[in-house]
Amino acid sequence: MEGKTIEESFEEQVVEEEELDELERLQKESEEAKQQAAEYLEQLQRSQAEFANYKKRNEREREDFIKLANAALIAKMLSVLDDCERALQTVPDNLRTLTWVEGVFIIERRLRMTLEEEGLSEIEAVGKRFDHELHHAAIREETTEHEDDTVISELQKGYKLNDRVLRPTIVRVAAKPSEKSN
Repeated sequence: MEGKTIEESFEEQVVEEEELDELERLQKESEEAKQQAAEYLEQLQRSQAEFANYKKRNEREREDFIKLANAALIAKMLSVLDDCERALQTVPDNLRTLTWVEGVFIIERRLRMTLEEEGLSEIEAVGKRFDHELHHAAIREETTEHEDDTVISELQKGYKLNDRVLRPTIVRVAAKPSEKSN
């Protein structure tokens, strides 16, 4: 305290206390700003995650819509494919070598290949056990030549589109002869 008056010492102490108060206030503001920044960062990250999920969901919905649209179109094309097959089955052997008949065979093959490229596949039925998810039984035929519930023949081909049944196979199914028949 040499050379300083009490007033000067008091003023220095007041200034120091004010500086400490200012420092505490700034530290408190800094902490509040850090907390606010952390909250904003969390909100931003949450918004980014929500937006990413929205984009994924939107893309999935768009893909599902396209698949449904393709399925509807392909389902309509099945009757054209059926008609081609029936027509080609009736072509007499002596006409099969004509170029226009060969052209029709090529058109049917290309149609089938195009549909297969889109995910269409035939449901195998003959000789298989009847499956209500894959087959539609139009006729139950009593027989001892085949096991019970075995598909004997196809009346109309069935198809899957990407492992989903688009049209079940219409089939004849073997049934055990009833005791009345014996």
